[in-house]
Amino acid sequence: MNKLFFADPVKNTASSYNFLMQLLNQPVLSYSPYCKTSNYYDIFLNIIVSLLLDEEITILDYDLSDAELDSLLFDVKILNDRRDTKNPFQFNSIQEVLEKIVASKKWRISLFTSGTTGTPKRVSHSFESLTRATRVSEKHQENVWGFAYNPTHIAGLQVFFQAFLNLNTIVNVFGLQRMDVYRNIDKYSITNISATPTYYRMLLPFERPFDTVQRITSGGEKLDTQLMVKLQTMFPKAKFLNVYASTEAGTIFASDGDVFTVKEDFLESIKIDKSELLLHKDLLGESKAVMLDGDWYRSGDMVEVVEEQPLRFRFAHRRNEMINVGGYKVNPHEVEDVIRRHPAVKDARVYGKTNSVLGKIVVCDVVPGEADASEREIRQFLNGKLQEFKIPRIINLVQRSSTTRTGKLQR
Repeated sequence: MNKLFFADPVKNTASSYNFLMQLLNQPVLSYSPYCKTSNYYDIFLNIIVSLLLDEEITILDYDLSDAELDSLLFDVKILNDRRDTKNPFQFNSIQEVLEKIVASKKWRISLFTSGTTGTPKRVSHSFESLTRATRVSEKHQENVWGFAYNPTHIAGLQVFFQAFLNLNTIVNVFGLQRMDVYRNIDKYSITNISATPTYYRMLLPFERPFDTVQRITSGGEKLDTQLMVKLQTMFPKAKFLNVYASTEAGTIFASDGDVFTVKEDFLESIKIDKSELLLHKDLLGESKAVMLDGDWYRSGDMVEVVEEQPLRFRFAHRRNEMINVGGYKVNPHEVEDVIRRHPAVKDARVYGKTNSVLGKIVVCDVVPGEADASEREIRQFLNGKLQEFKIPRIINLVQRSSTTRTGKLQR
C-alpha cells in the first residue's frame, strides 16, 4: 500500500504505509517504553510497536527538563531503555496490522495532563478508553488529516487513532506559520483539521476559502461564536464539531455549536454540582493522582445549564481561572470575547497578575490583526461593554499569544 502515511513539513520528511509495513516486518521489533522525542513519526511508530507487542508505553513531552522529569517521579536514565523483541509477526497487509492492534488487551499508554494551570498528573488509558470516540468506516477512508496537536497529549493521540485506524494520511501542521498551513492544506488536499480555538485564530485573517476541508473540529478550549462564523467563511464546505475531552476521561461530548447535550448512554455517568461538571469514575483512565469525591471526579470545568431535560449546557470557564480583583470575580473568557470583537484585534489572552492592594489585577496580551490597535483605542472600545473592574489594567501588544505545550492559551 503506497499511500502516504505521514508527512512532516516541519522536518521536511514523508513516509508511506508501505515503508511502515517494512519496519513492522523487520526481524526485531524495537520501541522505547518511555518515549521522549520531538519526531512525531517516531512517536507514532513507538505507539504502534507497543500495541503489536501488547506492552505498556509512556509518552513524554520532548521539552521536559531533567528537573521536571524528576518532579514527575522519573529516573532520567530510563529514557535510554529500549525493548527489543524477536518479531513474532509477518504481516502481508496493513489491514493485518490493524486487526492485531484492535485485538490488544494488556496495552496501556501513560501520558500527562496539560491543563493551562496546575501540576501535571499521570493518567493511563487502555486502547478501548482511548478510542471510545473513534469512528472507523468506509466513508472515512479517504480523509487527509491536518495534525494540529501535540502527539504526546490526549487530543493528539485521539486524532492519530482516528486517522491511522482508517488508514488516512496525516500531515503535521502543528507549529507552522499561517501561510505554511495554507500551503500544506493545498498541497495535500487536507480534508479534516482538529485543533484548539487558539490554533484556529492563528490562521486568521485568511486569504481565501479552502474548499478541500470537509470537517473542522475544535477542542481543548471554550469555542466562541465569533470564531465559528470566521471559520465557516474560511472553510465553506466543512461541517463543524466542537468536542469536550480531558486527559482523565478522553472524549465525552460533541456538538455542532457551543451547547452540549448529554446522550442517554452517559446520563448515569455525568452530573453537575454547584455549576461544576462531574464525571463518574467509570469514565476515567487509571491514575493514582486523580482525586475523587466519592465515585465522582470534579473536572474543574464550570458550566451554564441551558436545559434540564435533556441535560444541555455550555462551558463557562475553568474553576481555577477566575481572577479575584479586590473581591470581584473576573472570568477571563468573558473579557477575551469582548476584546476580540474589536476589528483590529486578532487574538487576546487575559490573565491575573499579583497586586499588593487588590490581590490581582487583570492583564491582557493583545495580538493585533492586519490593522494596528493601540492600547488607548482598545480601552475606549471596552468602555461601556465591560464593568470597570473587568477592564484590563495592563494591555500588552504582542506578536503571538503564549500557549501551553498543547496549543491552549497559557493562563
